Amino acid sequence: MMRALLTGSRPSAKLNFSMLPRLLLIPIVFGGFALATAAVAQTPPASVDITKFPATAVDDVVVPVPSEVFNVLDKLGTPNWRAEMSPDLGKNTGGRAQVALLLGTIIADGFIAVEAEDSERVTQIGQQVLTLADAINVRKAVIARSKSITDKAQAKDWRAVRTEFDGAQQDVRGAMQQLGDDDLAQLVSIGGWVRGTEALTSIVGKNYSAQGAELLNQPELLAYFSHRLDEMRNSRLKKDELVNRIRKLLHDLKPLIGKNAPIPLETVQKINKMTHDTVVAISSGDQ
Repeated sequence: MMRALLTGSRPSAKLNFSMLPRLLLIPIVFGGFALATAAVAQTPPASVDITKFPATAVDDVVVPVPSEVFNVLDKLGTPNWRAEMSPDLGKNTGGRAQVALLLGTIIADGFIAVEAEDSERVTQIGQQVLTLADAINVRKAVIARSKSITDKAQAKDWRAVRTEFDGAQQDVRGAMQQLGDDDLAQLVSIGGWVRGTEALTSIVGKNYSAQGAELLNQPELLAYFSHRLDEMRNSRLKKDELVNRIRKLLHDLKPLIGKNAPIPLETVQKINKMTHDTVVAISSGDQ
């Protein structure tokens, strides 16, 4: 699900979900996914020290293990993951930028569905990943993953499903790079991050604590994504209206995230509204 991305050195890095995603954010989403299991703490943490999370590095971005983030959320409250699942999986409008962003949000949704242990939804998401991958010419990279996601979800082997979603993201990224589509790969990462941040702020907003809100403190990540959008080599993608909307979102989030003071509930709710509206725009293709 949430693909957590970091930038900067370990002592000062701040967490991002994406992805829920690399996203999601993700990862999950959400970036690169590094999925591993971790022991669940027996008591709620007094504080969230994300610099101590197990992590790996991908493209100079530090990626914490999402299961550690899930453990923190579980101990700060009891997330209702089913309530965080999207009502629909969006539609492919044909634009390459929209498809890449949508693919990122869908993979982030996959991790949420795994947390909810919803095998039917995981199967639907696996099929949607395949459809979107086909739209950007990387279908071959995820055919086996899609089938494995379905098989393992039906068997309720949730740890294996997480691994397959992680593998699907990596396969898509690798295939895009081979095709010279690094810009599209970045949009997949950003889509997962936006969806993951939406889910994270929803969870934290429903059971607010300063520790949970600290998971949003990620100025380095915002700077990283903004830089990648500004440095896009594909001029058509760079000028895409949906990409410009993402660029504006990152700009508007900057003063809300990364302050030394705890992020208050009203700010968490504001970020949730901003990311939710952006996910709706990605899912519908509306500019």
